Amino acid sequence: MELNLHRLWIFMQVVEHQGFSAAAQKLYMSQPSVSNQVRRLEQSLRVTLIDRSGTRARPTAEGEVLAEYGKRVFLLAEEAVAAVQQVGGLVAGRLLIGGSTTVGTYLLPSLLARYQRRYPGIDCDVFVGNYETVQEQLLGGGIGVAVVAGTPHGDRFVVESVLDERLVLIAAPGHPLADRATIRPDDLGGARFLLREPGSQTRELQEQVLADWGLAGASRADIWGPEAVKQCVAAGMGLALISEHAVVHEVRTGALLTLPVAPAPQPRPISLVRRRDRLLSPAERAFLDLLRGLRHWPGERDEADGGACRC
Repeated sequence: MELNLHRLWIFMQVVEHQGFSAAAQKLYMSQPSVSNQVRRLEQSLRVTLIDRSGTRARPTAEGEVLAEYGKRVFLLAEEAVAAVQQVGGLVAGRLLIGGSTTVGTYLLPSLLARYQRRYPGIDCDVFVGNYETVQEQLLGGGIGVAVVAGTPHGDRFVVESVLDERLVLIAAPGHPLADRATIRPDDLGGARFLLREPGSQTRELQEQVLADWGLAGASRADIWGPEAVKQCVAAGMGLALISEHAVVHEVRTGALLTLPVAPAPQPRPISLVRRRDRLLSPAERAFLDLLRGLRHWPGERDEADGGACRC
């Protein structure tokens, strides 16, 4: 039994584009040639890989297994090329980092700007989504390294806590509790809480804090994304628990205010996540070294980086 990589690549294109004609156009081949190569692959493996009974070509159960391994094969090939090209130093290349919504919006930009000052030849890309989306990209091989809020679990991941942050309770200016020196959870019984969308790590922590405060049954609404949450709070739609780093500007300018609730929410970790079986490129390893060297969230205070630097 033999696996021909050229035929495997053609099969992967058929699966990705859900058809022999679309794959043929992508590969600049004729449709009969694509069909013939996939059929010869099936013959060599003695299984049917593509279900041809419908209007679209779909992988069989065996085809789905092969497609999953195929992604890993070609991803590893890309990693090998990148590693070889960067042996002489990080003088050229590309870095893709994933981030959960809060982290990707408020941590990664300043951190990657610092990275690019160190390695100006490396182009940096950022993928931002809620944790469920980022996890799918990690498992699928689209992202090699991600930085997320919370502590993900799973045997396929290596997880490393690198920083932490707190959630703060925010309100619109003029809120009735704004002048209170200390607010108890009982004071919030009639409040409406604006929560992040399901699938967000922030949402899970919001739920936990409300439960700890005895407010699990409080009135609530789902708001997608931290920027939308802030705008809704500023408009007077309710209160929200949100990352302290997401509201620095708004609190400073008076657009939002924080309510001093006791007990305050416990800090949550910011975690570096990568797939256990993935070989990291030199550019990714350099990013990990930079992240592990942080003692504070970038921008909180000056940190040495070959001299004092405000990141």
